[in-house]
Amino acid sequence: MKILHSEETNCPVSWPAGVAECSLSWVTLIPIAITCFTRGLDIRKEKADVLCPGDCPLDEFSVFGNIVYASVSSVCGAAIHRGVIGNSGGPVRIYSLPGRENYSSVVANGIQSQTLSRWSASFTVTKGRSGTQEATGRAVSTARPATGKRLKKTPEKKAGNKDCKADIAFLIDGSFNIGQRRFNLQKNFVGKVALMLGIGTEGPHVGLVQASEHPKIEFYLKNFTSAKDVLFAIKEVGFRGGNSNTGKALKHTAQKFFTADAGVRKGIPKVVVVFIDGWPSDDIEEAGIVAREFGVNVFIVSVAKPIPEELGMVQDVAFVDKAVCRNNGFFSYHMPNWFGTTKYVKPLVQKLCAHEQMMCSKTCYNSVNIAFLIDGSSSVGDSNFRLMLEFVSNIAKTFEISDIGAKIAAVQFTYDQRTEFSFTDYSTKENVLAVIRNIRYMSGGTATGDAISFTVRNVFGPMRDSPNKNFLVIVTDGQSYDDVRGPAAAAHDADKKLPQNHQARVEANIQTQAVWLSPRLTTLSWNCHENHVIHQGNTLQVLTFGSNLEYIPLYNNVL
Repeated sequence: MKILHSEETNCPVSWPAGVAECSLSWVTLIPIAITCFTRGLDIRKEKADVLCPGDCPLDEFSVFGNIVYASVSSVCGAAIHRGVIGNSGGPVRIYSLPGRENYSSVVANGIQSQTLSRWSASFTVTKGRSGTQEATGRAVSTARPATGKRLKKTPEKKAGNKDCKADIAFLIDGSFNIGQRRFNLQKNFVGKVALMLGIGTEGPHVGLVQASEHPKIEFYLKNFTSAKDVLFAIKEVGFRGGNSNTGKALKHTAQKFFTADAGVRKGIPKVVVVFIDGWPSDDIEEAGIVAREFGVNVFIVSVAKPIPEELGMVQDVAFVDKAVCRNNGFFSYHMPNWFGTTKYVKPLVQKLCAHEQMMCSKTCYNSVNIAFLIDGSSSVGDSNFRLMLEFVSNIAKTFEISDIGAKIAAVQFTYDQRTEFSFTDYSTKENVLAVIRNIRYMSGGTATGDAISFTVRNVFGPMRDSPNKNFLVIVTDGQSYDDVRGPAAAAHDADKKLPQNHQARVEANIQTQAVWLSPRLTTLSWNCHENHVIHQGNTLQVLTFGSNLEYIPLYNNVL
């Protein structure tokens, strides 16, 4: 009996003596070069040798499971997670496996894998072979490798709809009340909405939570950044049954879904779209309050409202008005049933993309326009001027600066004025802080009044239609040589849209604290209560921080 010790042949493992031997040939296997983000589903083979590049960003991998991974996982991420390769890359062998349920979450080798309730295909990985020879059970001559590497093109990540920036959780009804058939119709509608949103790296991100006896997060914001993957993930969600417990699910979503680890982005509105078939089986008002406290905009999509005969079974007939972000009609949406819902997709998408209407996202960290009016006069001196810039930077870096969030501008003044940068010049915190550090000292006289008028006209003027609150922070070291009271009062009266009591309420929630930096210069830390909501409006506030270490409304005082 002859024994063949090769594990990679089509020959029998053994055969009787005297029987013609199975012919063996040897071929050189060349791994397929892939990228850091090639997924298991991109490799359409039952078994394949691939080559992972080095220095992949560990925190950007999407990996679902442990040992057995969902096919939507990154191959290289899974290989590092399992310890097959290090972050320097290397050859990996991937084996396709059937789909399964309950992919587990495990931290290994610097990668946190994620849970996934279900996926249609899986894979596992082992150490690969780079350019080695393997036996094949065919009577052929040794095959020569093809010239060059075989490159597999991976799907390019799409930026998405940049005009629709939102982090959205679809909270779907998975109760016995909706049933399996309407549950599938609900998923179809959510898929259509997701497709029209324009999901992408720079557009909206979406996740899914199912409300049932116990709420379940099906997938998070960071799991998928393409509409194709999201649609597939929605399709894979299974019906859970039980009571709807919408209030319980909404509270769970507000508290557990919108976290940095789960992919929530700073400065981007947080949105929950709650689908209710009929009416909720528990109290939803308290959950709405919790969501608002967490800065989450709650939309209610109600389907098949209760008929008069059913109202006696409804715990609170005004549940929609009490749960939404604002009871103004914008955050509630109704469909008569789950059939013929295509015409309802676009109007809902338009609401979800209207970031300026997301009232519950607005805090004093992300909904202000702050212009710094910086004294560049000779009496300040270069060293103190640098301290001024540090002071301005310390304030600016506490805000969520983005094209739809907080905006920063700076003007330097002496007898003349120079716009260092306007509100629309920079939309990231990094760029704003960099340009502040590089402001050059002008030197000259001090004309604060003229500088206020210049800033109101040239910096705040173009922002008149902005939904953000406007603040002017004046950093100066002493007496102005021109009138300040008139320009300050004019700036204060620049917009009369809001009543005086509303304006005073906003002022009362902006806390300041001053600390000496020099005999003439002060600094402050700008503190906001995390959950404080600033309502829409455009009243200009004029602030200064003088040498008496107090917050001074400039329109009532002359420096």
